[in-house]
Amino acid sequence: MRINVLVAAVTGTSIGISALAAAPVETSLRPQVRPGTMTTDAVVVSIDEPVRSLRPVARPAVLRGDDAMDVVKVATSNPAFDRWIKGFRGRAANAGISGRTFDRAFRDAQYNPDVIKKDRNQAEFKRQIWDYLDSATSPPRVEGGQKALRKHKRALTRIEQTYGVEKEVVTAVWGLESYYGTRKGDTPLIGALATLAFDGRRGAFFEKQLIAALKIIQSGDVAPRNMTGSWAGAMGHTQFIPTSYLAYAVDFTGDGKRDIWSDDPTDALASTAAYLKRFGWRKGMPWGVEVRVPKGSNPGGAKRMPSDWAGRGIVGIDGKPVRDYGVARILQPAGPNGASFMIFANFDVIKRYNNADAYAIGVGHLSDRIKGGPEIQASWPRGYDPLTFEQRMEVQRLLKRKGYPLEKIDGIIGPNSGKAIRHFQQSVGVKPDGHPSKKLLKLLKTR
Repeated sequence: MRINVLVAAVTGTSIGISALAAAPVETSLRPQVRPGTMTTDAVVVSIDEPVRSLRPVARPAVLRGDDAMDVVKVATSNPAFDRWIKGFRGRAANAGISGRTFDRAFRDAQYNPDVIKKDRNQAEFKRQIWDYLDSATSPPRVEGGQKALRKHKRALTRIEQTYGVEKEVVTAVWGLESYYGTRKGDTPLIGALATLAFDGRRGAFFEKQLIAALKIIQSGDVAPRNMTGSWAGAMGHTQFIPTSYLAYAVDFTGDGKRDIWSDDPTDALASTAAYLKRFGWRKGMPWGVEVRVPKGSNPGGAKRMPSDWAGRGIVGIDGKPVRDYGVARILQPAGPNGASFMIFANFDVIKRYNNADAYAIGVGHLSDRIKGGPEIQASWPRGYDPLTFEQRMEVQRLLKRKGYPLEKIDGIIGPNSGKAIRHFQQSVGVKPDGHPSKKLLKLLKTR
């Protein structure tokens, strides 16, 4: 069984509802999958699954203020990009974008070489499932989720009542996507998407996103200057890409706009709940339950009721049969020597947001922890003595003190920290495995 989790080591924030590129784990928990290559053992991310035919509520025709914007010159230092925009203008018009909306949106858009650099340098960073979950459910992320839930409890309770998706689950998605709104991304999206569409490597995909972004502006939901996000087009608190936004975003506050960018996360959180509900979320059913699997047992991919699994010796971590919430299968993401989970239909609903087992476990377990549940009880086959969260922070502090370029001391061993660890290990002549182990900490203290 392959248990590596592939994460894109890119700079910036994460990417939106299910399909493209990911930000570094130090800033986001959205791993990468490129369009058309989604697999169940790679940590995807949310940009962005193909849009289904769920129609959004009709919005106002155009933004007020367009009347003064008949012709606006696009400011860019790339003549070829200028020519591409002129050609794209016709295609945008054929897609229903008015000239006034187009000019207003492109008034300050420029070719962005930094976006291309990030797109070209998505070095794959292999992480084991336990390292991913260390980040996804780190103490600060759990505490931040509990604090966010308390702060927005009224809105989240209303969202749960409306869509039937537990508030802890919605909060957990928010936590993994943008660290509770603190890392939404500040890249101007029209320029970034136009740059990526012009670049051509995935031009058709990004041109589709750019058309959708223009439709959002034309609808009146957001002004061009406020349409910001990750370099690859993910937007707002829960990182929708434009096509996903058009299909699933909702105006929960009733102010006439589906505003997923503002300091008020209500529309973004409701849009996430609406998305999960759309794909079959069942309130009261867990995403999964940690279980004990007898040695030598091979549950495979079979689906059975929990009571049937109990008859085969597979019971909850407490030794009791799991309640019959519905048919379930057994998932052992690190093989029989790691944790085992009995997973239900809601697990697959989370994967519609981001098609990766690791992400779905991360959201599910983070939601349990926010609710006050325990940590995963089984040990993982790490192959080294793991560090506590505080010790991982100490590793980062020591690495930074030795001159390695770490931006944050946050206890999350993501691509940047892993790279620094490997470089340090090479410098002292030990195997550069990147593991945040007790042996590593000892070396950092003595070398």
